[in-house]
Amino acid sequence: MRRSTRARRSAGDARSKRLLAVVGTLAVFGGIVAVTQLSSAEERRPTGTRPAAAACVQPSPGATAPSGRGTSRTWQDGRWVRNHWGDGQQSVAECEQTRGGGADNGGSAVACPDVAGRLPRVPDRARAEVDRNLSLLPAQIAEADRRLAAEGRRGEEFVRASILEPLAGKRRATLGRITVAIDRVGPRPQGLAQLADCQVAPTGNGDGGNNGGGNNGGGNNGGGNNGGGPGAGLGVIANDCGDSRLSPHDGFQNGNRCVGTAFGEVGAAADNPSLLITDFPDRVDTNQPFTLRVSTRNLVRDRFLPAGQGGYYVESSLLNGEGLVRGHFHTACRMLDSLRQPPQPQEVPAFFVATEDSRGGAEPDDVTIQVPGLPGSGTAQCAVWAGDGSHRVPMMERANQTPAFDVVRIEVG
Repeated sequence: MRRSTRARRSAGDARSKRLLAVVGTLAVFGGIVAVTQLSSAEERRPTGTRPAAAACVQPSPGATAPSGRGTSRTWQDGRWVRNHWGDGQQSVAECEQTRGGGADNGGSAVACPDVAGRLPRVPDRARAEVDRNLSLLPAQIAEADRRLAAEGRRGEEFVRASILEPLAGKRRATLGRITVAIDRVGPRPQGLAQLADCQVAPTGNGDGGNNGGGNNGGGNNGGGNNGGGPGAGLGVIANDCGDSRLSPHDGFQNGNRCVGTAFGEVGAAADNPSLLITDFPDRVDTNQPFTLRVSTRNLVRDRFLPAGQGGYYVESSLLNGEGLVRGHFHTACRMLDSLRQPPQPQEVPAFFVATEDSRGGAEPDDVTIQVPGLPGSGTAQCAVWAGDGSHRVPMMERANQTPAFDVVRIEVG
């Protein structure tokens, strides 16, 4: 009897130890998972792997470059500068070529100095010839890039003698034609020949140069990356505030917050808002009142949630029954300290109003803005931009549409 009791007790102790071991293992594993998830959420760094990309689709009207190459790339001040034609869409042919290995996916590429940005003002009579020659430069670089990809492994001396030097010769001839074209009708540009020589530089795609940073940065927040949802294959870092370290936005004008409000309704391209400053003075005296005439289209000016009362970024964008944005527009004038450097963004403008008058529609509609005067002398930048009911610039159907804004400069004093 004692042996039986002792045996049962021993078996029970063994089961308890096994149970405790399993629980302990699960706890440790759970802790590892929790720490891993926390670390992933905090670091949100790309892993270097790409989710499956969506199929090549027919681009929107006007989205692709006439040359067929959607991205131009120049080497400026020690860095790559990429300009994406229109909204970054590719033709089906270019997309399929990229999928086949023609993309800039890492390694090295031919880097040449920017030419267009170094030109003086081109006289109108020379513009056609200059543009024709400028259009040759990307094709010359692309051909050198193809040779580099195919034969770059043959060594530095081969690359210099067989790829970079012939490219420099072609560029030198092109730059010479540009110089002559401008020299015929205006001041001769100086130093263009110095832009002929190119080099091989790392493309830098692995450091976040594409897609704003990551591929799988831990912030999918709803499957925008790896499922079939919006942005599949683009490496979306985040599409909600689930993993944000910032406090939720509270409707007031405070930074370092994460806005969780849905974007809301976006209208058709032909119904998207636009506006224009149609009348303004070139020069005014200090503190002299003046007017700006603004014409809006497709903006129903009947919605304004006061930002100072918690109405900032809290309401989704809304369309009326005709598919037009409901909102208002803003007008601001600020004095510029420099015409070569952008102004400090946090400075309060010398003049600001938001206009909501329950008018506006599909047809152009004028509003006169009364500016009581500007206190300083110098150059004023007066800007007008549309806002939805909660003060965001209204969305556009396509990325290659110009948003509803306009800017003029006025000399004061």
